[in-house]
Amino acid sequence: MDDLKSILLAEDNTEDVELTLAALSEYNLANKVVVARDGAEALDYLYCQDKFKTRPAGNPAVILLDLKMPKVNGLEVLRKIRADDKLKMIPVVMLTSSREEPDLVQSYTLGVNAYVVKPVNFKEFVGAVKQLGVFWALLNEPPPGSVKKPNR
Repeated sequence: MDDLKSILLAEDNTEDVELTLAALSEYNLANKVVVARDGAEALDYLYCQDKFKTRPAGNPAVILLDLKMPKVNGLEVLRKIRADDKLKMIPVVMLTSSREEPDLVQSYTLGVNAYVVKPVNFKEFVGAVKQLGVFWALLNEPPPGSVKKPNR
């Protein structure tokens, strides 16, 4: 997998994972999505540990991060990402069902790039995910040196 334009999706809800992958597949982005089922697995991926220890080096183009996850919650994952010089430039989008103001404030305080509340409506959810995927994986220019350039 070429990590230049990959997406790390950290989400514990199977239905939301399936919906997100379906939405991203319309733009041929689903084959570049790595799914972590909890915060600990997301950190394992980022640090090339455990089942991800043999993955190619490099950071994902964006992390779609659920807030309420088992083992390590999204805020703690975000805190660790922003504290690490090798990870802190990765764009992180909270993709959550929480409309609670403290979650929103703490996410931005910790340096999240965007906070998207999951719509309950299927069509709205798919539309929001498509827009996120297209923007972060196709249109956004990452900071210089933050991801490996492909060999040409």
